[in-house]
Amino acid sequence: MDCPPGPPAAAQAARRLVVLGSTGSIGVSALEVVRALPDRFELIGLAAHRNWPRLREQIARHHPRWALLGTPLPEGEAAGELSAGTELIQGAEHLPRLARAAEVDVVLNAIVGAAGLASSLAALEAGKALALANKETLVMAGPLGMELARRPGATLLPVDSEHSAIFQLIGGRPREEVQRVVLTASGGPFRGRTRAGLVDVTVADALRHPTWQMGPKITIDSATLMNKALEIIEARWLFDLRPNQIEVLIHPESIVHSFVEFRDGSVVAQLSPPDMRLPIQYALTYPERIDGPARRLDWADLRLTFEQPDHVTFESLRLGFEVAERGGTAGAGLDAGDEGAGARFLSGSLQFLDIVPAVRAAVAGHTFDPAPRLETLLAVDAWAREEVQRWMPSR
Repeated sequence: MDCPPGPPAAAQAARRLVVLGSTGSIGVSALEVVRALPDRFELIGLAAHRNWPRLREQIARHHPRWALLGTPLPEGEAAGELSAGTELIQGAEHLPRLARAAEVDVVLNAIVGAAGLASSLAALEAGKALALANKETLVMAGPLGMELARRPGATLLPVDSEHSAIFQLIGGRPREEVQRVVLTASGGPFRGRTRAGLVDVTVADALRHPTWQMGPKITIDSATLMNKALEIIEARWLFDLRPNQIEVLIHPESIVHSFVEFRDGSVVAQLSPPDMRLPIQYALTYPERIDGPARRLDWADLRLTFEQPDHVTFESLRLGFEVAERGGTAGAGLDAGDEGAGARFLSGSLQFLDIVPAVRAAVAGHTFDPAPRLETLLAVDAWAREEVQRWMPSR
């Protein structure tokens, strides 16, 4: 994906911003960037799924024009208690309307899971700048999303640290100059363990990430390395790469976020502390780089280690490459299967080592369509969720 043109942010008025998923870890970090750069942004809207107490606090601090809560207000709460000037919208079905509103310049989509897909497509269709932290947009609908990103006015800016790194490294260079990209992975809480050492993994074990503080779904994905499978698929569409141009390398310090190797043998990397405020700020202020709240590297104490991933123990990586190669509806099957299997593990009805086999069954069993539109993707999503709930391991 070529870097979109645009004048420096300093030459523009404050960017009118909507944050979808404002109460999650990415949304909270985004609002820290907004507070640190008050002259750069006008916060137009906030949206959360069910965390009303945190959303109410954010409304009181930022006074947005709109606040959306995906679920009904808790009993005893009243919308009239909000800050003057803030309109409360109830119901997740209104998210796309917020994303395409004429008053909005930039949409940060930090919704977790397939629930964020419609909002991403709505923002791009309306010609907005989309700062994308929702992996599922491109995992499920990569070709469709990139087609919409080429519309006049639309811009797709990655927020994931790995894809933000590649975006920064490739810049506007022709794709034929890129030999390969390498996504780094912390390895999660089970780095170095074999399959035998994962038989009795508990939910508490899997949620104990060594580097990042994230929500439960993303943390479980990191424990299985399914997050890297999703990122492989995302990178394939975002940067117009062949799957065999993408590799994964374990890097427990999470300082190097990605490498790009060019055809002449030159390898460049993007380094920064594991602080999501940096890629968020880069997406929101692109193409300008300015001072911000993110942590800085301590060069005097810099230690970097790398190792190959264990493809036998963490079979999700192989599945990610297979789905990236196949395209079509395979990504929707993987994404929905992963959400369903991860939820079953969190509820105690599925063992850790059964998560990826359950996802593979959803990918293998769905009716494949090589060129789906949104309706087909949503149908596969619904089918795969039901299939994973029915799936039982064969011992």
